[in-house]
Amino acid sequence: MLRVNEISLLIDHAPEALRAALLTRLCIASDELLRFEVFRRGVDARRRSAILFIYTVDAEVRSESAVFARLRNDKRVSPSPDTSYQFVGNADSAAVDSASSSARPVIIGLGPAGLFAALILAQSGFRPLVLERGKCVRERTKDTFAMWRGAVLNPESNTQFGEGGAGTFSDGKLHSQIKDPKHYGRKVLREFVAAGAPEEILFVSKPHIGTFRLVGMIEKMRANIIALGGEIRFESRVDDIELERDVDAPSRYRVRAVMLASGERIEANHVVLAVGHSARDTFEMLHARGVFIEPKPFSIGFRIEHPQSLVDACRFGTQAHSPLLGAADYKLVHHAKNGRSVYSFCMCPGGTVVAATSETNRVVTNGMSQYSRSERNANAGIVVGITPEIDFPDGPLAGIALQRELESRAFELGGRNYFAPGQRVGDFLARRASTSFGSVIPSYTPGVTPCDLSSALPKFAIDAIREAISAFAQQLKGFDLADAVLTGVETRTSSPIRIRRDDASFESVNCTGLYPSGEGAGYAGGILSAAVDGIKVAEAVALSTLTRG
Repeated sequence: MLRVNEISLLIDHAPEALRAALLTRLCIASDELLRFEVFRRGVDARRRSAILFIYTVDAEVRSESAVFARLRNDKRVSPSPDTSYQFVGNADSAAVDSASSSARPVIIGLGPAGLFAALILAQSGFRPLVLERGKCVRERTKDTFAMWRGAVLNPESNTQFGEGGAGTFSDGKLHSQIKDPKHYGRKVLREFVAAGAPEEILFVSKPHIGTFRLVGMIEKMRANIIALGGEIRFESRVDDIELERDVDAPSRYRVRAVMLASGERIEANHVVLAVGHSARDTFEMLHARGVFIEPKPFSIGFRIEHPQSLVDACRFGTQAHSPLLGAADYKLVHHAKNGRSVYSFCMCPGGTVVAATSETNRVVTNGMSQYSRSERNANAGIVVGITPEIDFPDGPLAGIALQRELESRAFELGGRNYFAPGQRVGDFLARRASTSFGSVIPSYTPGVTPCDLSSALPKFAIDAIREAISAFAQQLKGFDLADAVLTGVETRTSSPIRIRRDDASFESVNCTGLYPSGEGAGYAGGILSAAVDGIKVAEAVALSTLTRG
């Protein structure tokens, strides 16, 4: 097949217009085009009076070699790459059966990384055992709603912990900027579609699913893993990992077993760590055991809410209400005068700000949208990048300590009842406390307490965010709307640590058999990249199991 890029059509084009444009681009007659399918569809809204769909199309034609030879100088036409997934091991079933019978891989955590690590290992015949500290996704949803509606926190089952991971209660974004030469991302999307996601995620440029759809999909994928011989155990928190010195390399450790909170010991030679970015107790345990951990940069800030109609009008003009476009998003960056970078994070069109704490007496915010993106407000994190060298230099776990400090302060500012502290943007810019909210009603539940947010973050962050809001208003008119709402705090933008691993084996740099994976380990940022990382780690575990046992 041939891949044809950059076919531009007005968004309200007739159904036959794409085929006609493809025939023109390839310079062929209608009967020479056997079939075609859309590989990617993006939106070009730079001219609001003429918004375009930009298509990438895979086409099967008669005499493909002749057509390609004729168009060899057209950089927009190339052979279509093979995006099917091929497991790297390709071991025969007898070898897999022998290896898996004596060395069952253990996966800790059932977020995107753990889910796809388990799926790939199960599809390859390795019968993985998954240990998830939280509950299954249906029960977890009940616990999460209890927090949102009644300020009742279950520290083991919440927005962060449980089947599906933190991404379950988000916008369900499935786009990433990772390099993916082996098309692992395509494997992820196809598995999601097989589990019930809309087929459009295979071709729209910024695919998303939404929380309610994710719940059913996760259940189907779990059932598939179990049907293939895997085992999944919920409410099974791993409290310790048993290590021994590696006789072949005395400076290294080797995994021998995991210990559950119940006291159960499970022998394991291959352990995938897919614990998510909020498993602070696990990070502390690993550090105490001598597993190499280093601090990494992350970001801190607030959630900001505007009317979705404001964002739509800025982005799409008179076509703001077109069902072909849906709710508009944005992506903004500003380099502040104090040297800090401020950027929008995890923008959720037509969504809500949600309570995302996993620890008592702390307040954390995040954003969420359903598939329809039909809520009144748009929200996004407005966050400031921080680094261990400058902002938390006191060891590998210092970033966790900083997060906790800010989250505890937010709990106090909110009223010590899991309400979040909030402030009107106009008051924030004018450096005065808010006493009420205006036309933009905060969506965070169980509630928002109006206050002065200037003490919620370090002064450098407050100064940079104030400057950025005014700068963003030059790019997105109305961003500095006086009644827009800031809600604090956003601290779980990414993991504050990295469990460093070998680039080739994917194992911890000083612990044989331990495979850090996903967002919590510092190797992903979002659902898609975490799932892709889970696939890579699963392949490494499978190959090691076949060679080392």
